[in-house]
Amino acid sequence: MSFMRESRYKLVIFDWDGTLMDSAAKIINCMQLAAEQCGVTVPSAEEVGHIIGISLKPAIKQLFNTDDEALAERLVLAYKEAFVSQDTTPCPLFDGVESLLASLKESGAILAVATGKARRGLSRAWQQTNTGHYFTTSRCADDAESKPSPDMLLQILDELDIQASDAVMIGDTTYDMQMAKSIGMDRIGVSYGVHAQVHLEALQPKAVVHSVSELQPLLLTSPALLSC
Repeated sequence: MSFMRESRYKLVIFDWDGTLMDSAAKIINCMQLAAEQCGVTVPSAEEVGHIIGISLKPAIKQLFNTDDEALAERLVLAYKEAFVSQDTTPCPLFDGVESLLASLKESGAILAVATGKARRGLSRAWQQTNTGHYFTTSRCADDAESKPSPDMLLQILDELDIQASDAVMIGDTTYDMQMAKSIGMDRIGVSYGVHAQVHLEALQPKAVVHSVSELQPLLLTSPALLSC
């Protein structure tokens, strides 16, 4: 005898930073270091946390309230240099992530990532965590309009020929919730990332969970007994 759990959705789309990877501290440190190096006011951790999830250049323009392209580009380059070469803050997967991904894959679900990271950054994270093989496709800042535009989700749905009603978006920011809500896609917020539960709940997700383990019953059916 064996037991099998089925996915409640054909397609499960995850945000990356703050949802699967515990990277907020590193992002905050690197953004503050970039500000120091570029001679601008250093933002607080809370201020940086608010823009995590948006693609890098739009996030920097919003964070520093600037339309100065040259300054924004200097900050982008300084941030990338800090992230890759200067800051050593660890970025582990949240507890239970790999088990969840494996269970979803075994259930037959298609997995994807929609992230504000650059393609190079996501590829590096996949290599470091050995998790890229779980995902059928992904969209990054290089590929689509920044969140909260639903462009990333629409591209993924089109590529896989799946309807929004058969998919779910999981993320830790209001930007994730907004992009899914705008196209009628189910969404689940996670409160262990950067945006507060109350702000996630304002966008009517199916649920807001407080740990990765709480995602299991929302995404997978109860185990069914299979005869050998």
